[in-house]
Parts: sequence; C-alpha cells; structure tokens
Amino acid sequence: MIKIAVCGALGKMGKEVCNAVDECDFTELSAKIDIAAQDMYHSIEEVHRVQDIDVLIDFTQPASIFNNAEYCINNGIKIVVGTTGLTDEQIEYLKELSEKKGTGCFIAPNFSTGAVLMMMFSKLAAKYFDNAEIIELHHNQKKDAPSGTAIKTAKLMSEAKSDFTSGNCPEIETVKGARGGKSYSDIHIHSVRVPGYIASQEVIFGSPGQIMTVRHDTMDRKCYMQGVLLAVKYLYENNNFTYGLENIL
Repeated sequence: MIKIAVCGALGKMGKEVCNAVDECDFTELSAKIDIAAQDMYHSIEEVHRVQDIDVLIDFTQPASIFNNAEYCINNGIKIVVGTTGLTDEQIEYLKELSEKKGTGCFIAPNFSTGAVLMMMFSKLAAKYFDNAEIIELHHNQKKDAPSGTAIKTAKLMSEAKSDFTSGNCPEIETVKGARGGKSYSDIHIHSVRVPGYIASQEVIFGSPGQIMTVRHDTMDRKCYMQGVLLAVKYLYENNNFTYGLENIL
C-alpha cells in the first residue's frame, strides 16, 4: 500500500482526495494536514517528524504551494502538486531541485483526463489556425488568475507558432484589461469568476470564414480523482520530475 498524506485536507478538493485515497485499493491515507484543523496535523513538518510518507498530495493555496513543495523535495518526500499558481521560474527551480535531490515531484495544472485531452486537442489545432484566444471560467473563490490550465494550454499552443493575433488591428482598451491578459505567443486569456462554476475552459480558434471551439466543463470534482491517483502511482514507481498529466496518459 502507498502511504499518502493529504495537505489541504479540509478544502473542497482536499476532501475529495481523502475520500479517493480511502477508497483506492493501492493507497492508504496515513495523514491529513490542514492549517485550519483542530483534530489533525497542521503542517507537513509536523507529519514528517512522526509519520513515514510515500507520497504527499498538495491541494492548498497559491501562497503556500512553493514552500510546501520545496520542503518536501528537500526532505525526501515525493509530492503530487494539484495547487495552481506556481510561476514558470518556480516550476523550473523545483525541477532542478527534484533532480538534484533525487526526490520525485509531479505537478499538474489539471488532473481531469478530459481537460488534459482538451489541452492536447488545442495544441494540435494550433498548427492550423493563426488566431486563438482562451476563456477560463471558475467559481469566485479561486484566488489565482488566469488558471494553471489556461496557462499550460497557451504554452502548449505556443509550441506551434509565435503569434496568434494575425491580422488584428491596432487596439485601444477604453477599459483596462478588456482584452484579457497576454500570455505565450500573444494568446489572450480571459478569466471569469462567478459562483456556480467549478471549472470550465474554452479555446476559440478563428480563421477567415470559420470558428472552432474546444471546450471542457467540470461538473463534479470527482473527475480529478482518476488523474490524481494515476499521478500517485506513477510517482511511487518513478522517482523523477513530471509536469503535466499528459506525460503519463
């Protein structure tokens, strides 16, 4: 059995992860960690002093994930990161640290197999369209914008070409931010935050005479659990750094 600690266990995603680990036939929930908890561990350091952990799963906050991952890697704890908000520079640092310390680290902007396929389809379509924009929609309690999924999608698409604003006229924003944020290859990302959504994203491709949209909607957080458990099993068997669930599908 793979011994699992879940950091952020009281959060919406954390609760789902705990249930999934409990119900899985190859994992054992050894520790729950949450800074707001009264009847469980409050920190990774606290667990590390008293428990043997094979893999730690982190679904916490953008403000804490980098320090959490750094601590785990430095202390020989393999970590699966589901928390978004890491910068490219932080991801590169964690990759180098993981390789230096010989401690596995798995980071994924999205653990839904459908969302990962959406990203892969968008990367494929990017070869055939010169214009594209991304709209991502989440609940209004999500702290980081744009989402990690949108950023990863844009990065994958940018591998096809260096600019996705072909033929656009010079623009003047009368309301700052109306055109969204510019990401890789000048792909505009628009972030929507309203109650009712869990997570949705659409990638809109355009060319003269046609529009194509690739869209994925999350209706229940259970959809992430298959990907999380796949990452846990992979990391348990492979002691390396991996960024993106698509690398093991």
